[in-house]
Amino acid sequence: MASVVMDQLMADIKEAMKAKNNEALIALRTLHAAIKDQTVNAGVEVTDEIVATVVGKAIKQRTDAIEQFKTANRQDLVDVEQKQIDLFRKYQPQQLTREEIEVLVKQCIAESGVSTKKEMGKVMALLMPKVKGRSDGKLVNQVVQSLLT
Repeated sequence: MASVVMDQLMADIKEAMKAKNNEALIALRTLHAAIKDQTVNAGVEVTDEIVATVVGKAIKQRTDAIEQFKTANRQDLVDVEQKQIDLFRKYQPQQLTREEIEVLVKQCIAESGVSTKKEMGKVMALLMPKVKGRSDGKLVNQVVQSLLT
């Protein structure tokens, strides 16, 4: 199964080359290389699911870098990372809202019969396959904790 998202990424790389947008070109090529590393180099076919996972990981890495750059008072680097995040979001599936995550968490809590934070792992095990690639793990964790006593 071919990846529509990967096709779009390749088209955007070509467009960035034509427009001589080096900043976007470097970011897109970096993302392309990460996807290739997880697929072609690993002997796995490129799918939208794998692309979404790699894009999510790339966004998380840049989010973590932003936190460190803010601590170091490097707004110039924060801006660069934020531009890359904004660029990469195009290749992610539609992200779930907090309300949508809450609905899924409540379903998983009911399904698992869990009521305390000690048993949070059972809820997360049911929940993560449903939200994978479509939400931030920190947000999911916060929602689960807020709904468990």
